[in-house]
Amino acid sequence: LFSNYNFTDLNSLIMNAVSAITILLSLSSICHGFTLKTPVVKTKNTKASKCLNFMNINGGSVDNKKSKKIVVLGGDGFCGWPTSLHLSEAGHQVIIVDNLSRRKIDLELGCDSLTPIQTIQSRLKVWEVITGRKIEWINFDVSRDYDLLLNLLKVEKPDTIIHFAEQRAAPYSQKGSREKIYTVNNNIGGTHNLCVAIVESGLDIHVVHLGTMGVYGYGNSGGQIPEGYIDVILPGNREQKILHPAYPGSVYHTTKCLDALLFQFYNKNDGLKVTDLHQGIVWGTNTDQTMRDERLINRFDYDSDYGTVLNRFLMQAGMGIPMTVYGTGGQTRAFIHVSDTAQCIEAAVNNPPSSNSAVEIFNQVAETHKIRNLAKMIDDKTGTGIDFISNPRNEAAENELDVRNDKFGNLGVDFKSLDENLLEEVQNIAMKYSSRADLKLVYPKSYWNKNRVAAAKGDNEAEKSKQQLFVDIYDEK
Repeated sequence: LFSNYNFTDLNSLIMNAVSAITILLSLSSICHGFTLKTPVVKTKNTKASKCLNFMNINGGSVDNKKSKKIVVLGGDGFCGWPTSLHLSEAGHQVIIVDNLSRRKIDLELGCDSLTPIQTIQSRLKVWEVITGRKIEWINFDVSRDYDLLLNLLKVEKPDTIIHFAEQRAAPYSQKGSREKIYTVNNNIGGTHNLCVAIVESGLDIHVVHLGTMGVYGYGNSGGQIPEGYIDVILPGNREQKILHPAYPGSVYHTTKCLDALLFQFYNKNDGLKVTDLHQGIVWGTNTDQTMRDERLINRFDYDSDYGTVLNRFLMQAGMGIPMTVYGTGGQTRAFIHVSDTAQCIEAAVNNPPSSNSAVEIFNQVAETHKIRNLAKMIDDKTGTGIDFISNPRNEAAENELDVRNDKFGNLGVDFKSLDENLLEEVQNIAMKYSSRADLKLVYPKSYWNKNRVAAAKGDNEAEKSKQQLFVDIYDEK
């Protein structure tokens, strides 16, 4: 029983001993005709969760203890790095593919992570020393180096590929012509190369893709946003389940909508197994794995292009400068902690769609909040103040957002909420590394269109007429 375990420290020895005892008890229960209950994470739907520990949500059998070979595309990034460590610690064999493009964009923007992230070589070496688990890193561009990608699949034969390898910032995708073109070429090129390479390889590989809630638009469904698909009545009173209509709000969000269409085609045409995760805005910095050593720390983006709104607020509060709220702050958005991102990815890996099933879509969100309410909550605690500034984005000033996220709850995922302890943890990180911050970078540098530029410059006519190109189709009735 112990021959395949790797004892690298006392903690792993204890955990492996517990696992071995569990196996022995399970065998004993089978031999003596009684059932050993499997512990599950507490969820809103405990009964369903217990069942789904053994059965895939689509009806296929699941072995949550099976070690898999997993390729993580974009494994050096904000979500990719903690997810890679999480999966490695869970016992999976992880290979990172990353061309370090996000680090190159830092140089381009003249901005560094607030936290002092190490080189990927150093990170991986530290992880191996601490845990005894090796993560391989391969450097190539998924969107351009098709032959290298195909060869990797044929040689390694991974069970799962996690696709983070996309330019992830909406503001950066609106910055200018060059950034718009790069975002489309990189994101769509990478996704399509991946689909084609899997088909050409002939391998049965499960793709887990990190999408965005932004594919739905915000407040445009006329009700609760379902998980990917919507039931409609077509002419002739024909009932049909279709993809939820796309309503992107930036070039970045548009590429995620196009990703979804590519997955639908290759799933229908070639039987590609895909789980698409429509994720909310990620906040937080560290996970249990990245906190094990300072050299494993995750990146913390605070600038206006890549810093997510809540992290940016917490950084500003930590620095004692007013939080910059765009427009009225009435935008309602979905949020998720970075550690829950890793947990959701693991749940998706352990529960692949069954053969010949449709693309599986999850809404990967924990909760929704209005932006101004978040700012007020932090201001009430810190007294840092709020600065309402002209919105650089072309979006509705106010919206509601009701999101369905039952599927992850049914798989036993227990989401973290925005409690004071977690907020304080992120704020403390911001304060600790405050000397690394360039405060000018928190103010918007990317604008959605010329009217947003004019508004930002204080053009009175533009402000007076509210020259917004955004039109909500439900307001036109």
